[in-house]
Amino acid sequence: MASLTEDEARAEADEDSASRPRGPAVGPGFVSRMAAAMGRLLTAFRGFLVRGRFSSLTRRIVVFNVAALFVLVSGILYLNQFREGLIDARRQSLLTQAEIIAGAIEEGATTSPDAPLIDPLAAGAIIAPPPDDTAASGIGETLPIDPETAAPILRRLVLPTRTRARLYGKEGWLVLDSRQLSASGQVVAFELPPPEGADEGSLVDRVAQWALNLLPGRNLERFREAGSQNGTMYEEVTRALSGEASSMERINERGELIVSVAVPIQRYRAVLGALMLSTRGGDIDRIVRAERIAILQVFLVALGVTILLSVLLAGTIAEPVRRLAQAAETVRSGKNARAQIPDFTERHDEIGELSGAFREMTNALYNRIDAIESFAADVAHEIKNPLTSLRSAIETFRLAKDESQKDRLMEIIQEDVRRIDRLISDISNASRLDAELSRGDRAEVNVATLLETVCALFNESGVAGSARVKLDVDPGAPGREGMVVKGFDTRLGQVVRNLIDNALSFSPEGGTVRVIGTRDSGRIIIRVEDEGPGIPPENFERIFDRFHTDRPDSFGEHSGLGLAISRQIVEAHGGTVRAENRMENGKVAGARFIVELPEAE
Repeated sequence: MASLTEDEARAEADEDSASRPRGPAVGPGFVSRMAAAMGRLLTAFRGFLVRGRFSSLTRRIVVFNVAALFVLVSGILYLNQFREGLIDARRQSLLTQAEIIAGAIEEGATTSPDAPLIDPLAAGAIIAPPPDDTAASGIGETLPIDPETAAPILRRLVLPTRTRARLYGKEGWLVLDSRQLSASGQVVAFELPPPEGADEGSLVDRVAQWALNLLPGRNLERFREAGSQNGTMYEEVTRALSGEASSMERINERGELIVSVAVPIQRYRAVLGALMLSTRGGDIDRIVRAERIAILQVFLVALGVTILLSVLLAGTIAEPVRRLAQAAETVRSGKNARAQIPDFTERHDEIGELSGAFREMTNALYNRIDAIESFAADVAHEIKNPLTSLRSAIETFRLAKDESQKDRLMEIIQEDVRRIDRLISDISNASRLDAELSRGDRAEVNVATLLETVCALFNESGVAGSARVKLDVDPGAPGREGMVVKGFDTRLGQVVRNLIDNALSFSPEGGTVRVIGTRDSGRIIIRVEDEGPGIPPENFERIFDRFHTDRPDSFGEHSGLGLAISRQIVEAHGGTVRAENRMENGKVAGARFIVELPEAE
């Protein structure tokens, strides 16, 4: 590149420095600082990773959050509205500048038709004689624009703006070019293309440039230098010569964006020529590149913060879940007598709810295990008694000599066999009860109809003997159709049968067992009352224990599981059952069993 005079070169350098786009300060120092920060962040996570806490859930949270951040940044870089806004602002600025310069030329640089033609590439050389000899010279027109007057106007107005100006005559031939202006003390300056291969750059630069070329707005027309050709090869110049201001976007051979505008130079509505202004290659690209680098800087910071927060978030989720899983595995393997589930209920979130559900489930499991162990012990005890009696009777039978003794021993043997058979049947029914209640589908059961059916069965079949079962149903305002519960009709019927059977066994000859069904505050209440001796207060709860019986006159005839099974069925339906004494005139007049079941919604 050749230079201007010393003063003008210094002025141009100052203007170039002042107008150069300033982006974020990016250099090796920033890269090293970012690398150091990322290194410290990785070091902080190293202990976390070594302890094996970077679980699959943590990885998913980090990956999803980082992927969302990548999508956001990629969208910003791809769409890049800043670039489009910058181009539009630059276009408007060029149009305004071109109109100002065109107005100055119209006022001060237009001439009459008898002006000579001046060579724009030579210092004031006249290339054509006055108009009376133009036909002989081969030049098809005289210039209504005075190049000598227009040149200083163009140079003063264009030089500070880092733009290139070209002035075309009304036929499209070049009059002046701001890069090729010649004046006193000034040398013609030409911008030469870079040496072959000098602008290839490193592999990273080429890859980055290739990626940038994929961004929108890069599929533009290639800029071609007109040189000595007619300026109408530029579409905007053609429009300007027809009186219309226009603009175009092109890219040069290095892929740099060039924005150009052209406005007509008019005098009294007559188009005298066209003024074309264009940006230097890379001016806008440098600003956009700096903006994208700033976005990437923010992205790196956001990436580090996202990873940190994701790991912290995952730690509040994955770590409690891991501890809960370990505790569940401990419960499953049975390594500890009674493993404790970690308590996170104070968190008041889904993890806390999961922890509470696990603790309740585990406690229910342990309670069930304890109940099974107790049940097995009770079964062994209850079966052992008749087996012991049976063995003694058989051993004694071999020694008996009297037929009456043998008959008595045979009766004992038969009674013990029946007792064992009854125990096994009741135990089998009790063991199947849980599975049936948990697996079956519940249906609506009309309690009024159920009570009528069971009571009629006792009265008509003669099972009640001389006693009588009396039913009294008070459904309340909703009527019989309102006495409905969700459950299993056969099992609820079993509860009523057990309670009535228990009441009949304690009722005197010709007594009455009352069954009362009512509805109160969304609950169905069933009362079974007898006229027996009542229940000792200390046994109000013991009578519901398995194998408990308080019938000294009928030993061995009852397994003691009826009331226990009834309570189990009622509780499985979400209800309660309790016992109390029925009082009359301050005295115990019998026992009363009260069953409460939730009404169906």
